[in-house]
Amino acid sequence: MAKKKEEAFSARKYMEMAIQVMNKSIQEPRQDKVSPKVGAVLIKPDGTEETAFRGELRHGDHAEFTLLERKNRSNLLDGSILFATLEPCAPEARKYPKLGCAERIVNARIKKVWIGIEDPDPTVDRKGIKYLLDNGVEVEMFDVDLQKQIRDANKRFIKEAEERAKMANDKKLSIVLSEKERTEPRAELNDLSKTHLDAFIKKAKLDVEWNTPEFYKILTQLGILELKGEKFLPTGLGLLLFGERPQLIYQNALIRATYKTKGRGEDIDTIEGSLISQADKIQQWYESHIGKQINRSSTERKITYDYPLVVFREAIINAIVHRDYDIDGAPIYFEINDDAIIIKSPGGPVKPITLEQIKRFNAPSLSRNPKIMYVFDQMDLVEQRGLGFQTIKDLPTKHNLPLPLVSYEAPYMVLTFPRNIEAAKKVADKPNVAKLTDAQLRGYEWLKTIGEASTREYSVHFDIGYKTAQRHLAAMKELSLVRDNGEDANSPKYKYVVKE
Repeated sequence: MAKKKEEAFSARKYMEMAIQVMNKSIQEPRQDKVSPKVGAVLIKPDGTEETAFRGELRHGDHAEFTLLERKNRSNLLDGSILFATLEPCAPEARKYPKLGCAERIVNARIKKVWIGIEDPDPTVDRKGIKYLLDNGVEVEMFDVDLQKQIRDANKRFIKEAEERAKMANDKKLSIVLSEKERTEPRAELNDLSKTHLDAFIKKAKLDVEWNTPEFYKILTQLGILELKGEKFLPTGLGLLLFGERPQLIYQNALIRATYKTKGRGEDIDTIEGSLISQADKIQQWYESHIGKQINRSSTERKITYDYPLVVFREAIINAIVHRDYDIDGAPIYFEINDDAIIIKSPGGPVKPITLEQIKRFNAPSLSRNPKIMYVFDQMDLVEQRGLGFQTIKDLPTKHNLPLPLVSYEAPYMVLTFPRNIEAAKKVADKPNVAKLTDAQLRGYEWLKTIGEASTREYSVHFDIGYKTAQRHLAAMKELSLVRDNGEDANSPKYKYVVKE
């Protein structure tokens, strides 16, 4: 079916189409594993559309393979756009002589690919995306709510893929996401903590004994060890995750924590050790420095922190897991002061995620360090994969607190969490924010998460009168915090848009 030329391109429309097609996927006739449900949509330069799903024409055939090789093998596809619900498999992920779907996409000269979710296998996660980007293909991710639909439809496949990552095999891709995936020649096996590794082995249910052939095979498969000559040596990731003191080699792999307040002076600490131990250490430091109250009104004593522990924990764990460990001389900085809690994490947004998506807290799920994420997930140190910024995004509704400010100050991503509404006015990156009333500021905070809204939508969300909503939005517009979307003021399409 040809697309009308005057019709505006709607990425969302094709994302939803790909998911509809995905749900037609056919399970392979085998009992040992579940096939993924995958759908793909191709938009050709002439505007025509074509779809495919896994197993559509032959059991086991990938959706992209069906679309590109079976349905369009003799057609020129230069400049086409592809939507795929699962990350295209990376080069070498399939047995020779089969090509990975990412290679087929590059060979077909597809100009842009929209991807639903990343490959759930941590050993290949994001490597198909990297191959596309490295070969000049533009990449974007599906919207967060649609990613959830894809994950829900593939729960069993994702679980099995994560479990298969624990099984020793010979699959190792030459594509690397970080230099820390390589062997660290300055480290030895005894630089790793047996305590930390034993805890991981037990928590991940690996069922292997220390110092056995199976132990070395599985840890090599997970990218923690690598065989060099006749010796097994830690990779950089292995040293970071499980080293007794990785800072002897990676001086930047630590957290500089500062507490400064007018009433209680200044306290500075350095959090070192393995990454998994840093998560506990920084939480203990936070608990000892943030204000708290003890509620003894019930039989069970309850501690309430001046800033929610669950929000802090998600933010700091995200910083540890997703920071760029290849940037020398750049630790994580963490600060508590009277007005705000500030986290500075090395590294810009992970391509294809954009700073604007992060500022709106609707960035798709994608990890810079999939193997670190996998270990943290297996040890229950992170929230369920795919939740993204939901805990932070819920600050206004669940905790009556402002959203954090997000900025990039090379080489750091900076999250500044105002500790209350008044503090939000003090630390705001736009001076006119201080001129808003508290109610208007809450409205502005909500608008930042969704980007735009009509007066009616604003009125319904806050359960206030239409005229009151109109006054709030007019005040924001007058202060140059929002603008209109260019539609006629009397049009039902008229909306207010947050200014960047």
